[in-house]
Amino acid sequence: MVSTPALTAVVSLIGLAGVLTWRVREGRSAVTLKKIVMPPLGMATGFCMFFYPPCRVPFLWGLAAFLIGAVLFAVPLLLTSDLHLHNGEIRMKRSSAFFAVIIVLAVIRWAARDYFDRVLSLEQTGAIFYLLAFGMILRWRLKLMLAWRALTAAHALPAAPTHEEVPAD
Repeated sequence: MVSTPALTAVVSLIGLAGVLTWRVREGRSAVTLKKIVMPPLGMATGFCMFFYPPCRVPFLWGLAAFLIGAVLFAVPLLLTSDLHLHNGEIRMKRSSAFFAVIIVLAVIRWAARDYFDRVLSLEQTGAIFYLLAFGMILRWRLKLMLAWRALTAAHALPAAPTHEEVPAD
């Protein structure tokens, strides 16, 4: 697979812009259980990459990447995002630090990728970073799901708005 540093930088910046845009949009609407659970489920389809032999990494490397994401890199996300009740709806609490965290994580990823590209193939590097990101997202979304369940139980809120309750955009 051919990859130039310039192409990688452009694609990474587009991905970063997409994540930041998604985060802003996410904060403008009510949070539902579906909105919390669907991103990790959708991301889980990425495990299909391991059917392609060049993407395979040793099991312990993959486990280490997943655990580093879940234990280390998830912490800033956990500290800078939470759910709160606003006008009878559960919403994501905005934190300007969240944007800084995303940018810093992108810079760390960029710096680490330079090292990994020297010792692993492009496909294996992608697999390692996928597992790291999946661990990070999974732990973060589990925390949000538990917070959402606590808020809905404490305030007797419906699990999801009914068809009649959904406002037209």
